[in-house]
Amino acid sequence: MNDSVVREVEAVVVGAGQAGLSSAYHLRRLGYRPGVDFVVLDRSPRPGGAWQFRWPSLTYGKVHGMHALPGMELTGADDARPSSEVIGAYFAEYERAFDLRVQRPVKVDAVRGGERGRLRVETSRGGWSARALINATGTWDRPFWPRYPGQADFRGRQLHTADYPGPREFAGMRVVVVGGGTSGVQHLMELAAAGARTTWVTRRPPAFREGPFDERHGRAAVALVEERVRQGLPPQSVVSVTGLPMTQAMERARAAGVLRRLPAFDRITPTGVAWADGTSVEADVILWATGFRPVVDHLAPLRLREPGGGIRMEGTRAARDPRVQLVGYGPSASTIGANRAGRSAALGVQAVLTSPSAAGVGAFDSGDGWSGPVRAPLAVAV
Repeated sequence: MNDSVVREVEAVVVGAGQAGLSSAYHLRRLGYRPGVDFVVLDRSPRPGGAWQFRWPSLTYGKVHGMHALPGMELTGADDARPSSEVIGAYFAEYERAFDLRVQRPVKVDAVRGGERGRLRVETSRGGWSARALINATGTWDRPFWPRYPGQADFRGRQLHTADYPGPREFAGMRVVVVGGGTSGVQHLMELAAAGARTTWVTRRPPAFREGPFDERHGRAAVALVEERVRQGLPPQSVVSVTGLPMTQAMERARAAGVLRRLPAFDRITPTGVAWADGTSVEADVILWATGFRPVVDHLAPLRLREPGGGIRMEGTRAARDPRVQLVGYGPSASTIGANRAGRSAALGVQAVLTSPSAAGVGAFDSGDGWSGPVRAPLAVAV
């Protein structure tokens, strides 16, 4: 492949995790041909999305809320196998079954406005020109590290969930786990079981959810996240509004004192963490289970962000540029949400490719000073 050649397609899908594969599946269902009418670019070395990077002790049986991709169930999985292996193999088979022709590893560096109202996608393996884009880059590549006074002077080890290798190498160590989400709780329970001495710190009291969580509750939680992105605010995770589902294992951990939470400390010392009231905890390790932020910096040339810091959304469409669909962002940042958003995004692409403005009646603002008509679409079987 000549990386200096700019290749033209109707649409580019960036990312081949749950949201990207769902989007590609629905584009194919609409009659668009993988590798011809649209291309899927993925920066990871192999199939599996962010799941391929999960720690080995996160077995499939411990996975919270994995939803099957559209059109093919995940069956016969061994709960004792690492989730990275189970889901990686499932994604690989899915790509083969639907001939999605994912190109990897390809890092997308920037998306800009191009000639004739098209988008120019600049990558580590050359350029692409497209009339529409589905951004499905998720959050894994952008872990969030809080900053505290004294952090640089800590003499122990600091790591993020993204780098967590599993509990075995922390046996006998004093580990401060920071973060009130699902990952933080999972880390605490397995670290304690492996012989680490754990301390749990969160900014806010953790919200454990006991009892059933039905469809009505789910819709209400998603609606709260949707409202933020409609206003152009940075999205919150769906889990932050649904709370943590209380399992039997978590009940046992809570009874054993493993899930006893302390409020956020005020500073980090060379040997641990300290609070304003003089309380301190010695630590060998600080594990930041503080979540991730959306990977959207490559979209910066399109100027999609609002003053509130987020990208304002209308469904899956970026309000400032209807050529851009975002999936795995905000309310679709869950496996079931990603599936639904994939269908919506594919229909959004179809709307762009078949709209009157695509034939030159209207124009799109490219985001970097150029605007112009979009070329008429190819015929598509629906």
